[in-house]
Amino acid sequence: MPLRFDEFVLDTPRHQLRRGDQPVHLTPKAYELLAILVERRPEAVAKDDLERRIWGSTHVAETSLAGLVAELRSALGDSRREPRFLRTVHGFGYAFCGTAAGSGAAPSEAGDPLVFRLAWARREVSLHAGDNILGRVEEAAAWMDSPSVSRRHARIVITGNDALIEDLGSRNGTFVQGERVVAPRPLKDGDEIRLGSVVLTFRILAAAATESGGDP
Repeated sequence: MPLRFDEFVLDTPRHQLRRGDQPVHLTPKAYELLAILVERRPEAVAKDDLERRIWGSTHVAETSLAGLVAELRSALGDSRREPRFLRTVHGFGYAFCGTAAGSGAAPSEAGDPLVFRLAWARREVSLHAGDNILGRVEEAAAWMDSPSVSRRHARIVITGNDALIEDLGSRNGTFVQGERVVAPRPLKDGDEIRLGSVVLTFRILAAAATESGGDP
Protein backbone atom coordinates (compact mmCIF):
# COMPACT_ATOMS: atom_id res chain seq x y z
CA MET A 1 0.00 0.00 0.00
CA PRO A 2 1.33 3.49 -0.82
CA LEU A 3 2.33 5.51 2.25
CA ARG A 4 1.57 9.20 2.71
CA PHE A 5 3.67 11.61 4.74
CA ASP A 6 2.67 15.26 4.64
CA GLU A 7 2.25 16.19 0.97
CA PHE A 8 4.23 13.18 -0.31
CA VAL A 9 3.22 9.64 -1.27
CA LEU A 10 5.75 6.78 -1.38
CA ASP A 11 4.24 4.39 -3.92
CA THR A 12 6.25 1.17 -3.55
CA PRO A 13 4.32 -0.87 -6.17
CA ARG A 14 5.31 1.75 -8.76
CA HIS A 15 8.72 2.46 -7.19
CA GLN A 16 7.80 6.14 -7.21
CA LEU A 17 7.70 9.18 -4.94
CA ARG A 18 4.94 11.72 -5.63
CA ARG A 19 4.07 15.17 -4.32
CA GLY A 20 0.32 15.19 -4.72
CA ASP A 21 -0.21 13.74 -8.20
CA GLN A 22 3.20 14.84 -9.53
CA PRO A 23 6.18 12.45 -9.60
CA VAL A 24 9.28 13.60 -7.72
CA HIS A 25 12.48 12.69 -9.54
CA LEU A 26 14.91 10.59 -7.51
CA THR A 27 17.86 8.50 -8.60
CA PRO A 28 17.24 4.75 -8.03
CA LYS A 29 19.59 4.56 -5.03
CA ALA A 30 18.10 7.66 -3.40
CA TYR A 31 14.64 6.11 -3.77
CA GLU A 32 15.93 2.87 -2.26
CA LEU A 33 17.39 4.76 0.71
CA LEU A 34 14.06 6.49 1.34
CA ALA A 35 12.17 3.18 1.07
CA ILE A 36 14.51 1.51 3.59
CA LEU A 37 14.23 4.34 6.12
CA VAL A 38 10.44 4.50 5.81
CA GLU A 39 10.21 0.71 6.14
CA ARG A 40 12.36 0.74 9.30
CA ARG A 41 10.75 3.83 10.87
CA PRO A 42 11.06 5.10 13.54
CA GLU A 43 14.26 3.21 14.34
CA ALA A 44 17.63 4.57 13.26
CA VAL A 45 19.49 2.50 10.64
CA ALA A 46 23.27 2.19 10.81
CA LYS A 47 25.33 3.57 7.93
CA ASP A 48 26.97 0.17 7.36
CA ASP A 49 23.55 -1.48 7.12
CA LEU A 50 22.32 1.12 4.62
CA GLU A 51 25.44 0.83 2.48
CA ARG A 52 25.17 -2.97 2.46
CA ARG A 53 21.52 -2.91 1.37
CA ILE A 54 22.01 -0.25 -1.30
CA TRP A 55 25.41 -1.18 -2.76
CA GLY A 56 25.80 -4.80 -1.68
CA SER A 57 29.39 -5.94 -1.31
CA THR A 58 30.75 -3.03 -3.35
CA HIS A 59 32.94 -0.74 -1.25
CA VAL A 60 31.78 2.88 -1.32
CA ALA A 61 33.00 6.02 0.37
CA GLU A 62 30.96 7.43 3.25
CA THR A 63 30.35 10.52 1.13
CA SER A 64 28.29 8.38 -1.29
CA LEU A 65 25.63 7.75 1.36
CA ALA A 66 25.78 11.37 2.50
CA GLY A 67 25.20 12.40 -1.11
CA LEU A 68 22.01 10.30 -1.28
CA VAL A 69 20.77 11.85 1.96
CA ALA A 70 21.43 15.32 0.54
CA GLU A 71 19.54 14.39 -2.64
CA LEU A 72 16.54 13.20 -0.60
CA ARG A 73 16.52 16.31 1.58
CA SER A 74 16.57 18.51 -1.50
CA ALA A 75 13.70 16.57 -3.12
CA LEU A 76 11.64 16.63 0.09
CA GLY A 77 12.42 20.24 1.00
CA ASP A 78 13.87 18.95 4.26
CA SER A 79 16.46 20.53 6.54
CA ARG A 80 19.35 18.89 8.37
CA ARG A 81 19.06 21.30 11.31
CA GLU A 82 15.26 21.10 11.59
CA PRO A 83 14.36 17.78 9.94
CA ARG A 84 10.76 16.92 9.10
CA PHE A 85 11.59 13.55 7.53
CA LEU A 86 15.29 12.55 7.68
CA ARG A 87 17.08 12.68 11.01
CA THR A 88 20.85 12.33 11.27
CA VAL A 89 21.94 10.13 14.18
CA HIS A 90 25.49 11.39 14.65
CA GLY A 91 28.14 8.69 14.69
CA PHE A 92 25.57 6.02 13.74
CA GLY A 93 23.27 6.54 10.77
CA TYR A 94 19.89 7.95 9.77
CA ALA A 95 16.21 7.62 10.66
CA PHE A 96 12.88 8.57 9.10
CA CYS A 97 11.25 10.90 11.64
CA GLY A 98 8.05 11.80 9.79
CA THR A 99 4.62 10.25 10.27
CA ALA A 100 3.66 7.89 7.43
CA ALA A 101 0.24 6.29 6.98
CA GLY A 102 -1.38 4.20 4.27
CA SER A 103 -3.04 6.24 1.55
CA GLY A 104 -4.88 3.44 -0.25
CA ALA A 105 -4.33 2.47 -3.86
CA ALA A 106 -2.55 4.70 -6.33
CA PRO A 107 -4.94 7.21 -7.97
CA SER A 108 -4.98 5.54 -11.40
CA GLU A 109 -5.84 2.17 -9.87
CA ALA A 110 -8.21 3.12 -7.06
CA GLY A 111 -10.50 0.16 -6.37
CA ASP A 112 -8.64 -2.20 -8.73
CA PRO A 113 -6.81 -5.15 -7.16
CA LEU A 114 -3.37 -5.92 -8.53
CA VAL A 115 -2.09 -9.12 -10.13
CA PHE A 116 1.57 -10.12 -9.78
CA ARG A 117 3.31 -12.30 -12.36
CA LEU A 118 6.72 -13.66 -13.31
CA ALA A 119 7.69 -14.33 -16.92
CA TRP A 120 10.76 -16.12 -18.28
CA ALA A 121 11.59 -18.03 -21.46
CA ARG A 122 8.11 -19.02 -22.71
CA ARG A 123 6.56 -19.39 -19.27
CA GLU A 124 4.48 -17.06 -17.12
CA VAL A 125 3.13 -17.76 -13.63
CA SER A 126 0.88 -15.83 -11.28
CA LEU A 127 2.01 -15.13 -7.73
CA HIS A 128 -0.28 -15.41 -4.72
CA ALA A 129 -0.54 -13.46 -1.48
CA GLY A 130 2.12 -14.44 1.04
CA ASP A 131 5.33 -16.35 0.29
CA ASN A 132 6.16 -17.46 -3.26
CA ILE A 133 9.23 -19.70 -3.39
CA LEU A 134 11.42 -19.50 -6.51
CA GLY A 135 13.67 -22.49 -7.19
CA ARG A 136 13.79 -26.21 -7.94
CA VAL A 137 11.59 -27.64 -5.19
CA GLU A 138 8.27 -29.16 -6.27
CA GLU A 139 6.19 -26.70 -4.28
CA ALA A 140 7.89 -23.63 -5.80
CA ALA A 141 5.50 -21.01 -7.16
CA ALA A 142 8.01 -20.49 -9.97
CA TRP A 143 9.83 -23.75 -10.72
CA MET A 144 12.88 -23.69 -12.99
CA ASP A 145 15.04 -26.63 -13.98
CA SER A 146 18.49 -25.08 -14.11
CA PRO A 147 21.62 -26.28 -12.27
CA SER A 148 22.46 -22.62 -11.59
CA VAL A 149 19.28 -22.24 -9.50
CA SER A 150 19.21 -23.49 -5.90
CA ARG A 151 16.35 -25.66 -4.63
CA ARG A 152 15.01 -22.81 -2.49
CA HIS A 153 16.74 -19.95 -4.26
CA ALA A 154 14.62 -16.90 -3.36
CA ARG A 155 11.12 -15.86 -2.41
CA ILE A 156 8.74 -13.10 -3.33
CA VAL A 157 6.40 -11.98 -0.55
CA ILE A 158 3.13 -10.37 -1.66
CA THR A 159 1.37 -8.23 0.95
CA GLY A 160 -1.59 -6.25 -0.33
CA ASN A 161 -0.23 -4.16 -3.22
CA ASP A 162 3.41 -4.56 -2.21
CA ALA A 163 5.97 -7.14 -3.31
CA LEU A 164 9.36 -7.86 -1.74
CA ILE A 165 12.04 -10.26 -2.97
CA GLU A 166 14.51 -11.99 -0.65
CA ASP A 167 17.43 -14.32 -1.38
CA LEU A 168 17.31 -17.57 0.62
CA GLY A 169 21.03 -18.21 0.84
CA SER A 170 21.31 -19.34 -2.77
CA ARG A 171 24.57 -20.57 -4.24
CA ASN A 172 24.67 -18.16 -7.20
CA GLY A 173 22.80 -15.19 -5.81
CA THR A 174 19.64 -13.25 -6.61
CA PHE A 175 19.88 -10.00 -8.59
CA VAL A 176 17.33 -7.25 -9.36
CA GLN A 177 18.19 -4.80 -12.14
CA GLY A 178 21.77 -6.11 -11.98
CA GLU A 179 22.16 -5.46 -8.22
CA ARG A 180 22.61 -8.34 -5.80
CA VAL A 181 19.80 -8.78 -3.27
CA VAL A 182 21.36 -8.79 0.20
CA ALA A 183 18.19 -7.91 2.16
CA PRO A 184 14.45 -7.90 1.35
CA ARG A 185 13.98 -5.49 -1.55
CA PRO A 186 10.80 -3.92 -3.00
CA LEU A 187 9.90 -4.91 -6.57
CA LYS A 188 8.32 -2.70 -9.20
CA ASP A 189 6.65 -3.50 -12.51
CA GLY A 190 9.16 -4.45 -15.20
CA ASP A 191 12.03 -5.32 -12.84
CA GLU A 192 14.50 -7.84 -14.24
CA ILE A 193 15.27 -10.62 -11.76
CA ARG A 194 18.18 -13.02 -12.23
CA LEU A 195 18.48 -16.30 -10.35
CA GLY A 196 21.79 -17.89 -11.32
CA SER A 197 21.64 -17.85 -15.12
CA VAL A 198 17.83 -17.63 -15.34
CA VAL A 199 16.42 -14.18 -16.15
CA LEU A 200 12.82 -13.33 -15.25
CA THR A 201 10.59 -10.27 -15.60
CA PHE A 202 8.34 -9.16 -12.74
CA ARG A 203 4.96 -7.74 -13.74
CA ILE A 204 2.30 -5.82 -11.80
CA LEU A 205 -1.07 -5.51 -13.53
CA ALA A 206 -4.56 -4.32 -12.68
CA ALA A 207 -6.83 -7.35 -12.34
CA ALA A 208 -9.43 -5.64 -14.53
CA ALA A 209 -6.93 -5.44 -17.40
CA THR A 210 -6.17 -9.16 -17.26
CA GLU A 211 -9.85 -10.12 -17.08
CA SER A 212 -10.66 -7.99 -20.14
CA GLY A 213 -7.87 -9.52 -22.17
CA GLY A 214 -5.39 -6.66 -21.68
CA ASP A 215 -1.68 -7.04 -22.22
CA PRO A 216 -0.36 -9.68 -19.76
